[in-house]
Amino acid sequence: MFEVILNEKKTPIKEKSSVLRALTQKGIQVPSFCYDERFVNRSFPEKTDCGICVVEINGRLEKACSTIIADGMVIVSDSDIVIEQRKKVLERMIEDHPLDCVVCNKSGECKLQDYCYEYGIKRTSNACREALPVDDSSPFFSIDPNKCIACGKCVKVCACLQNTNILFLTETNGKRHVAVNGETLRESSCASCGNCVSVCPVGALIPKGLSGTRARRWTAETVRTTCSYCGVGCQIDLKVADNKILGANPSSAGPNDGLLCVKGKFGYKFIGHSDRLTTPLIRENGDLRKATWEEAYSLITDKISGIMASDGPDAFAGLTSARCTNEENYLFQKLFRTVIGTNNIDHCARL
Repeated sequence: MFEVILNEKKTPIKEKSSVLRALTQKGIQVPSFCYDERFVNRSFPEKTDCGICVVEINGRLEKACSTIIADGMVIVSDSDIVIEQRKKVLERMIEDHPLDCVVCNKSGECKLQDYCYEYGIKRTSNACREALPVDDSSPFFSIDPNKCIACGKCVKVCACLQNTNILFLTETNGKRHVAVNGETLRESSCASCGNCVSVCPVGALIPKGLSGTRARRWTAETVRTTCSYCGVGCQIDLKVADNKILGANPSSAGPNDGLLCVKGKFGYKFIGHSDRLTTPLIRENGDLRKATWEEAYSLITDKISGIMASDGPDAFAGLTSARCTNEENYLFQKLFRTVIGTNNIDHCARL
C-alpha cells in the first residue's frame, strides 16, 4: 500500500504500478498514445516520440507511463504547466501531420484528433514536406508514414507481444515514422496479424475497407462476438453500421487479451459475400435448388432413418470442425454416439 498526494488530497494506492495506471484506476484520465499495460516490465530500447502523458511529480514534469508510483509522491495531473506541456507535444506532432481529417478513415477514432480538440489546438496549416510513399502492398492494411506520430506502439506490439520484429522507427527527411523490415509489407515476413493496426492511435496503419461500405465510425455500434475460425474462442469487437461490418478489433478480454490472428482481424468479409449460402440447397436431378430449413431437416431425417434400417449405424461417419464451439462439438459427437449409435467421428484439427 502506498500513500501519495494526488491533486492536493491524500490518496491510497493499492499496488506498485506506473503513475498512469494508478491515476486511471482513480478515475483520472491521462492522455496517452504509446501506453499499454501489456508492455509493463518489458524492455524496449528504441526511443519513441510521445510524452503526452506528462504530469507534475514532486514539482517536476515526468511521463506518467514510465514513472513508477512511490510512497509520498506529490502528483498534480492537470496543473497549468502540465496542460501547457501537453499542448506543446500536440503542436509538435501536427506541425508536419496531414490535416485531412475530413477524408481520413481514422476520423472519429483518432486520438490525435480528439486530444487536439480537447486541448484547443487549432492549426489549419502546417509545414510543407515532401510526402513519403504509402506502403499499400499488403492485401489487408496500409502504412502511411506521413500520418505516423512515432509513438512506437505498433512497434512494441510487434516486438513484445507478437515477437516478430517486423516494424521499427526510422527517420526520413526529418520525419520520424514507422517502417518495415523489408522494402514493403509484402516483401517482409509480416504475417498480417493486424495487431499493429488495432493499436495505432492515428491513421498511420489503416485496414483496407469492405468494398461498397461507406460509414463513419461514430455512426457504428460495437458488437462483441466470438471468432468463428478456430476453437480458441478469441473475443472480437465488430464495428457494425447498417447491418454491415466495417471492421474488427480484438477485445481486451480472454483468451486473446487484445490480440488476433490475420483471420480474426481481417477475415470477416465472408459474412456479406455474394457467394455465401443463405438457405439450404437440395440436389434434384443433378441440380441444386433453394429449400427451406424444414425441407432440409425432413430430408436429413428421412435419409438417416433409411440408411440406419438398411445398413446399420456404422454406415455413418461424422467430421466436425474447429470453427465450432466446444459446446457445439460436444453436441455433434453426442448425436453420433447416442442417437445414431456409431463411434465413427473425427475432428478436422487432427487432419
